Amino acid sequence: MDQSRINQILEKISTVQVAVYGDFCLDSYWVMDDRTSEVSIETGLQAQAVARHYYTPGGAGNVVANLAALKPAGIRVIGAVGDDMQGRELTAQLQQLGADTSAFIIQKGNFNTYSYLKRLVDGKEEPRIDFGVYNERSVDTDRQLVAALEKALQECDALIFNQQVTGSITNASFIDDVNALFNKYPDKIVMLDSRHFNDSFRNTCLKCNDREIASLNGLEVSPEENVPVSDVKGYGAEVFRRYHKPVFVTCGERGIIAFDNEGYHEVPGIQLKGKLDTVGAGDTAISAITLCLAAGLPPAEAALFGNFAAAVTVQKLFTTGTATGEEIAVVANDPDYIYNADLAENERAAIYYPETEFEICVPEILDKLGHIRYAVFDHDGTISSLRQGWEEIMEPVMMKSILGAQYDTIDAGTFHKVQAECKAFIHKTTGIQTIYQMEGLVNLVREFGFVPEDQILDKFQYKEIYNDGLMEMVNKRMEKLAKGELGQEDYTLKGAVEFLKQLKERGVTMYLASGTDADDVRNEAEMLGYADLFDGGIYGALRDYTKFSKKMVIEKIIRDNNLQGKELAVFGDGPDEIREGRRAGGISVGITSNEVQRFGHNPAKRPRLVRAGAQLLIPDFSQHKKLIGLLFQESENYAEA
Repeated sequence: MDQSRINQILEKISTVQVAVYGDFCLDSYWVMDDRTSEVSIETGLQAQAVARHYYTPGGAGNVVANLAALKPAGIRVIGAVGDDMQGRELTAQLQQLGADTSAFIIQKGNFNTYSYLKRLVDGKEEPRIDFGVYNERSVDTDRQLVAALEKALQECDALIFNQQVTGSITNASFIDDVNALFNKYPDKIVMLDSRHFNDSFRNTCLKCNDREIASLNGLEVSPEENVPVSDVKGYGAEVFRRYHKPVFVTCGERGIIAFDNEGYHEVPGIQLKGKLDTVGAGDTAISAITLCLAAGLPPAEAALFGNFAAAVTVQKLFTTGTATGEEIAVVANDPDYIYNADLAENERAAIYYPETEFEICVPEILDKLGHIRYAVFDHDGTISSLRQGWEEIMEPVMMKSILGAQYDTIDAGTFHKVQAECKAFIHKTTGIQTIYQMEGLVNLVREFGFVPEDQILDKFQYKEIYNDGLMEMVNKRMEKLAKGELGQEDYTLKGAVEFLKQLKERGVTMYLASGTDADDVRNEAEMLGYADLFDGGIYGALRDYTKFSKKMVIEKIIRDNNLQGKELAVFGDGPDEIREGRRAGGISVGITSNEVQRFGHNPAKRPRLVRAGAQLLIPDFSQHKKLIGLLFQESENYAEA
């Protein structure tokens, strides 16, 4: 979705009047100070200090905040609060967001404003303190809410009906009265998002998650379980058939699936490299989707826009964040989609091409084969094992950079916490340019706070430290090559060089593209004896790192040669090249190489390659004749293998 389309959608949204009914809450954040406060004279107990505190609208209030970020023509809130300071603060904050609070009912008895106090200690949330758990809404309050709902249905373009708090609807008559309203205004856009009453309301569109759609089909799923996407498609279709209103099912990192008269529309999740906080992502999605529907967009495009908006929100830590049009445009400009998330986590579901070790991740790819004219190869872990073990060098470099002078003395718990963070970061960023990994390292050093600001190095300095350690290892291996103590076969994947030669024989123009520095890639390819096979060129990272990426190489090949996607194959063991090959419409072949033994399957690589979009997975090139037969649809050659 390009910038111009985003602008068109935002312009349409700017004319929409939307109302929100729901459980309005105040989220309270107290960031605790690790220094102790005084001991209470009255109780003799140690007091705890608060470093800072802040408050944001939660529950349906977060829906309002998300709506406000997209700047519709008007927002109306319909709900109940208590006669207390939390209610006054919440009302004031909603008014600051531009919302009309005239239908915010103050119930003076048996009602505390819903409020959730979250204490943050060392970046982690402590057990929550809840207000309003045992509220009882009066019949009079419900009567006023129903009247406000009817007025909104008459005057607004859409209504979001949001219910999140257990027991927040205490009178059955309220459900009956609301259903009568929805029946009276059947053509009005009403988006239902209810944690406990999704099956109690009619004549509404529905936004729910994968577990909730399963529940609506009679299947109870535990909160930690993911419902397979294939099952979600069946469940969503059944609910749409039942109620004949659009259904939107959010599936976490697996994206959103929309259901309407045309069937289902699957929007994949987006790969995000930083830390994530999924709290409030559903509120972002429902806000964006509802505004899109009210602006006249079809459900498929509304789901796409809502998915981009949620991808913005989950990157905002320790707050129920919102997504502005500008932020959505950045994500939508060049998204890294997550493919086959269910398959990635379940190797038992793998399907193999007959008599081979080739996993077919996308069966449709078989129809595209037979037309390859150009091929792009990653280097390390795909062809060469000269740099095998780079992770073991990067990890201590990161650890020492983050912990600084405390590296040798820090307690074991903190050490292992930092170590886990480093391992996760390396796992997520494998295959991208080293300079971008070092950019992330700078952020981690700053985030952990063990190193004073004036002692934090820049990304180029951290890269130099890492490269020094890495090249010490690589140079020792290169010396053994130069002396003839080890040969090409000792530092290349099984069958890789022979496979390259067979591609060359078929007139395939080949390119080598690595995140390693360009001069080092050329030197290593020459030492290993196959540089001349890459007649398209050998590319690597440059000092001006903005002038090289695997994406740039792939786009240049397609542009310069006017290629159709099926004429390009991309081979690699990292997500970066696989993702870019898939994005370009090419054939993405993931290599799940075991770099230590140079043949066989490394199961740790499989999930990230599947998620990045690999259509075909191979462990190595030992079955290169069969691979050639498959890729070029050469039945005779295949039979000979």
